[in-house]
Amino acid sequence: MKHLKSTVAGLGLLFASTLMAQADCGIEKGSVRVLSNDFEALRVVGGAVKECASGTVSVELDQTTEHKAIQVPALTTNPAAYTVAVVATNSIVPLLGEDLIRPLDEYVEKWGQDLLPQQLIKVNGKVMAIAFLANGQHLYYRDDILSENGIEPPQTFDEILAASRKLRDAGVMDAPFGTEYLPGWGLAAEFINAYLGTGADFFEPGSAKLAISGEAGVETLERMKAFTEYMRHDYSTDDSSTLIPLWKEGELAMMFAWGSRARELMDPESNPTADVTRVAAMPAAVEGGVPAAALWWDGFSIARNVSDEDAEASFRAMVHGIRPEMAKEHRDVAVWLVKGYEPTKTAEGVAANIAAGARPYPMLPYMGFLHSALGENLGDYMQGLESAEQALADVEAAYSAAARESGYLK
Repeated sequence: MKHLKSTVAGLGLLFASTLMAQADCGIEKGSVRVLSNDFEALRVVGGAVKECASGTVSVELDQTTEHKAIQVPALTTNPAAYTVAVVATNSIVPLLGEDLIRPLDEYVEKWGQDLLPQQLIKVNGKVMAIAFLANGQHLYYRDDILSENGIEPPQTFDEILAASRKLRDAGVMDAPFGTEYLPGWGLAAEFINAYLGTGADFFEPGSAKLAISGEAGVETLERMKAFTEYMRHDYSTDDSSTLIPLWKEGELAMMFAWGSRARELMDPESNPTADVTRVAAMPAAVEGGVPAAALWWDGFSIARNVSDEDAEASFRAMVHGIRPEMAKEHRDVAVWLVKGYEPTKTAEGVAANIAAGARPYPMLPYMGFLHSALGENLGDYMQGLESAEQALADVEAAYSAAARESGYLK
């Protein structure tokens, strides 16, 4: 699938208020074998899926942080070791590329009455996954510090800079802002977020040829670099492992961080500054633009190399696992993309991103090569050791070599 065309159907505001009645699993027989990541929301879903086990229906869960390394070989065997792969925006791509998951349209028609159209992840017009929760980076801010200094919550990158400058000039903080600039995956994600905020595309239309070396790419790097004036001197070592403790110690007034950290940061038992911690949509990179943050989803796909009986049983068990009643009972665990879900206080940042039109992380088979090339080649620019143009040229060279080796470029 060299030129996979993917469309994520309508990732708009997903928080309807109507609840549907709980449905019995109703599965006569089959084997349900689930491979997933291991975090709280997926453990909740897994527990609900296990409710479908019976004398004629077996349910097995393998929840591990190593799921990405396991999924392709496990679904390549015939029959596949698992009937269900719980996937995310990027982890589904290898399964699509190897044709290891099956279209779900037939199952959606029969058993997806409670699914919202926005949950149907379509690739080349076919439903290939069912999304059930969202994540993304957004703004965290100290309500007390900003309000005491007459600063409204920033809605643009320029307003972040202006707020930081005002706090420094007032002697409140020398380094009031933080984000993940540790070279590698996190720094690359920051570039992808900011670049998405420009409205530009990463690749030439219908092609794997990179298109980030122009004005939008240079301006993205310059915007990222501008933040460093108001960050710690050793900002190039910052990721969540350094920023979260700094936030709890009261050393930051504003921060870009993942929505999945909101529960911890807004819990008084785990964060001394929880009472004054607020969340908002990721600011726009450009005036009038969408939030400069990739929208990520988690969902499930069904293996191709399993029997139709097991595939149907697995789909029905997973739909039971993500039913509206589950989301209502566990509404504080995640930002659920499920009918009837109403965002909690900790979910408001991601919900605001969705409502304001944040763009999804590109679901393309060669996007991983770009993510790696960005992580490996932006550090020198951020340290002032080379120009933006040179950094982007280095990225393009690394990306092109990997994409060419894999057959996506000639």
